[in-house]
Amino acid sequence: MDSDILKKVHKIEIKAKGLSRDVFSGQYRSAFKGRGMTFSEVREYTYGDEVRSIDWNVSARFNHPFIKVFEEERELTIMLMIDVSGSTIFGSKNELKTEIITEIAATIAFSASSNNDKVGAILFSDKIDLFIPPKKGSAHCLRIIRELLSFRKQEGKTSFHEPFEYINNVIKKRCTCFLITDGFGEFDKGLTIFSRKHDVCSIIVNDQMESELPNLGLVLMKDAESNQSVWIDTSNKKTREKFYTYRQEQKDKLEKQFKKLGMDYVSLLTTDDYTKALIKLFAKRERL
Repeated sequence: MDSDILKKVHKIEIKAKGLSRDVFSGQYRSAFKGRGMTFSEVREYTYGDEVRSIDWNVSARFNHPFIKVFEEERELTIMLMIDVSGSTIFGSKNELKTEIITEIAATIAFSASSNNDKVGAILFSDKIDLFIPPKKGSAHCLRIIRELLSFRKQEGKTSFHEPFEYINNVIKKRCTCFLITDGFGEFDKGLTIFSRKHDVCSIIVNDQMESELPNLGLVLMKDAESNQSVWIDTSNKKTREKFYTYRQEQKDKLEKQFKKLGMDYVSLLTTDDYTKALIKLFAKRERL
């Protein structure tokens, strides 16, 4: 691994660990609760305890009421479903979408790790490009970051069906999945099936120029998903308006689908503070 990537890994590690420790530690734990309640111990009954919690066998043995105490089963499995298709290699300002996606993934990974949860990742485009099985620990989180930073792909469509099917096959128990993508591509019925089995949160990262074309005259534009190029006259106001309307309709369709399935999601631009977007997402889940 070259020195530039190692420097980037270290930089992202410092930032992500700081955010997970100082900003998200409590929110993450509140937002992503354990799978259920497990038996912990018995203790003597006190006024106000629920009668249904009484352990009748122990109570009969000691001729005094005792109740069962349960605690939350905290450990979760977190899967990061990370879009690495060609359309993520774009940015009109300071950072590319893929760079923001990497930082978001790192922040979630370290937040999960600090709560002793397992973290895994799938890098996908029109196929599964890389699967990293869920494990615990900061070293494992660093591996995910290294793989994301060293991954090289300049083109490729998006197939959401592939990662949904793959996780269903390899992760047998219910897990919490973060789908981090720019949203280009069709969400087929696989999302409906997938969201019934797993807890899914979506984070959509876009660039402002993907919705609002600047007036630059005649411009050759290339679709990173299909690899096709077309000349567009951006000086034409109607063309810019049609493009904006088309993109808004795409976004509205996606949001309606998420709402219909009861999925939590946030959308942000590369120029936005993704910390605020994650806080918003966690706050949504705390209200559940």
